Amino acid sequence: MMGDRPSPPSRAMSSAPTSSPSVDKVDGFSRKSVRKAKQKRSQSSSQFRSQGKPIELTPLPLIKDVPAPEQPELFLKKLQQCCTVFDFMDTLSDLKMKEYKRSTLNELVDYVTVSRGYLTEQAYPEVVKMVSHNIFRTLPPSDSNEFDPEEDEPTLEASWPHLQLVYEFFIRFLESQEFQPSIAKKYIDQKFVLQLLELFDSEDPRERDYLKTVLHRIYGKFLGLRAFIRKQINNIFLRFVYETEHFNGVAELLEILGSIINGFALPLKAEHKQFLVKVLIPLHTVRSLSLFHAQLAYCIVQFLEKDPTLTEPVIRGLLKFWPKTCSQKEVMFLGELEEILDVIEPTQFVKIQEPLFKQISRCVSSPHFQVAERALYYWNNEYIMSLIEENSSVILPIMFASLYRISKEHWNPAIVALVYNVLKAFMEMNSTLFDELTATYKSDRQRGLLKNIREQPAS
Repeated sequence: MMGDRPSPPSRAMSSAPTSSPSVDKVDGFSRKSVRKAKQKRSQSSSQFRSQGKPIELTPLPLIKDVPAPEQPELFLKKLQQCCTVFDFMDTLSDLKMKEYKRSTLNELVDYVTVSRGYLTEQAYPEVVKMVSHNIFRTLPPSDSNEFDPEEDEPTLEASWPHLQLVYEFFIRFLESQEFQPSIAKKYIDQKFVLQLLELFDSEDPRERDYLKTVLHRIYGKFLGLRAFIRKQINNIFLRFVYETEHFNGVAELLEILGSIINGFALPLKAEHKQFLVKVLIPLHTVRSLSLFHAQLAYCIVQFLEKDPTLTEPVIRGLLKFWPKTCSQKEVMFLGELEEILDVIEPTQFVKIQEPLFKQISRCVSSPHFQVAERALYYWNNEYIMSLIEENSSVILPIMFASLYRISKEHWNPAIVALVYNVLKAFMEMNSTLFDELTATYKSDRQRGLLKNIREQPAS
């Protein structure tokens, strides 16, 4: 299955070093040794040679130094040479040959960028073979219990001096004016795409950035692969949400999807709507939401700009998955809701205003001042204010009690000031209803106080 990796070996080993009782243990290892292990993870690579013999490559002349008719043949030979993969974890091995391959890759990048007539039919399989030999590999295992992408430095790919040039070469190849998808599709097929998608789990953000460009180019040029790519991204996300909650390239895949959604034809197909409701909305539930929330919110808004009738299921989905115990995620949800309300149609707003403002009322009442502050900022948005004003007879009764209570009781003066501004705005919108609600609130509060006094036992 895509993205699956060998499980890291069990660390609860009988030979684990013993330590004094005062040192905390983690599965048989002291916390000190875990920190050391983390430091060693700064560079990693699964590319290695099993034999200890040095690699020798026969130097070839520069392509520009041979006659033009011989250049395509020399191009193929250099591609074949660059299929050789070096061990970058051994920093002292094959230094001369590593440098030779690096300079050859640089030459190939320049050649495909400026040359014409080099892209013969024989070149396509050799290009894909060279790229495949270099980039497709088993990624080093990542212990998701140890690695926190928000706190820890990512593991960088040790072979990046070669890998970066291979990606650069492949992108120039795909973007070449001479590139013919009709020939390339024999070699850039579903198997190739599957292996490419697996690499999005790389911890190295530089690699994921190149992969994003490569996949975007493939999606644009190979019409026959588009549905397959969407389906496999769908599968990665489902596995991420419901099984692993660990996949490094979610933000990059969502970024690609943002531009794909932008190009969807209308009316939207049922599969696209299902993807929105069954995959993108549940993505809000994962713990690492902050790592890709901006890209996810962009995708959601793209869908709603395409088809406004999807607004109700989207907002109800967000309210269903509203975070109960994480104020950071609540602030993110409130930000995304504001983006949605910025593009909502008035007819759609009416359908969701009651459940939406019940949630906003709870947020305004939140003891966490950032949540309350973010909800109260809605009243600084002119378009949202116009929607609230048109529907004040529904929204004001939902919000009033919370606002009035906070104006008298909240511990944070900045929140109290914002609440006063909101109450003032409501009073100007609908003074009659505002006065009625004020009188009712005070009357109910007085009754509640009298009831409490009566129920108190006599001393």
